[in-house]
Amino acid sequence: MNKLLEKKNPAKHIKSFGFLALLLLLPVIFTAVDFTYGITISCFVAIYVIAVSGIDIVFGYCGQISMGHAAFYAVGAYGSALLSSKLNIPIIISMFIAPVIAAILGALLAYPASKLVFHFLSLATIAFGEITYQLILQSPGGITGNAVGLATKKVNLFGFAFNTSFRFYYLALAFVLLLLAAKTNLVSSRVGRAFVAIRENTHAAEGMGVNARKYKVIAFATSAFFTAVAGSMYAHFVGYISPDTFTNKQSVLFITMLLFGGTASKPGPIIGAIAVLLLNEALRSMENMQMLVYGFLLLIVILLLPGGIFGMIKDLFYKYTHRGGKENAKS
Repeated sequence: MNKLLEKKNPAKHIKSFGFLALLLLLPVIFTAVDFTYGITISCFVAIYVIAVSGIDIVFGYCGQISMGHAAFYAVGAYGSALLSSKLNIPIIISMFIAPVIAAILGALLAYPASKLVFHFLSLATIAFGEITYQLILQSPGGITGNAVGLATKKVNLFGFAFNTSFRFYYLALAFVLLLLAAKTNLVSSRVGRAFVAIRENTHAAEGMGVNARKYKVIAFATSAFFTAVAGSMYAHFVGYISPDTFTNKQSVLFITMLLFGGTASKPGPIIGAIAVLLLNEALRSMENMQMLVYGFLLLIVILLLPGGIFGMIKDLFYKYTHRGGKENAKS
C-alpha cells in the first residue's frame, strides 16, 4: 500500500528532476552571469565528490581508516595518462583501465592489512601513499616525468573533445551520477550491510558468519576504484599532473571533506566537497596556512560536529519535526 502511495505521489520525483535540471543548467547560468570560473570550480567539485564518496565506502561504511588514498588518486591520474600517451589507448578506455589497476592494488594492500586496526591500519596506508609518491617522483626511466610532471591529453569521445570546462562539466556530471548510483546500490545491498556490521563490531559480524577479511578487501578495492576514477578525471581535465598533487596533503584533504560533510551518507561527500573546496578557494592567497585550517576543521568536526554538516542538519530536522509532533499532542 505504501509503495502504491509513493508511486501516486510525484513530489519526490519532481524534486529529483528539478535538482537534475538545475545541475544541467548550472554552466549556462554561470556563463549568463559572467562567472565562467564557477564552471571550473564545479568540475573540481564533481571530481572530489567521486573521490570522497570512494573513501566513504571504506571509512564511513566499513569503518577502516585510510590516510593514503592520494596513492590511488595518483594511480588513476598517471595510469590513465600513460596508457593514453604511451600505448595510444583511447582516453575513455584508459580512464577505466587505470581504476581497475588501482582496485587490484587496493585489494593487495587490504588483504595483509585487514588484520590491522585503528592507528596501525592508518600507518600502513600512509606508508603505501608515501611509497607511491616516491615511485612517481623517481620513476624507472623517468616514465612519469619525475618532479617535472607529465602533460596529459583532453578526453575525446567519438570525435567530440571535452577540451573546455563547459564541455567537461557534463562528462564529470555523468560520471558523478553513475558512480553515486553504483555506491547507493552497493551500500543498500547485502555487501553494504556486511560493511556496516564490520564497522559496528568486527567480532560480532564474524560470529554471524560475515567474512570480515573478504568484505574489507572488497571495500578497499571499491574505494580505490572510485578514487582512481577521480584521479583520471583530474588528469585529463587539468592537462598536466605532477607529484606535488599526490602528497599526503591530498589524503588529508579527502578525509577533511568526508568528515566535514558527514560519513556513511549520500549527501555527506557532496556537502563536504563543496564546503571545503570553496574554503580552499578563499584561502588560495594563504597557501601555507591551508593545512593549519584543515587541522582546525577536523578539530571542530570531531569536537562539535561528529556527524558532520549533514549529521547536524538531520539532528535539527529531527528535533524540529518531533517538537512539532509533541506540541500537537499536548494541544
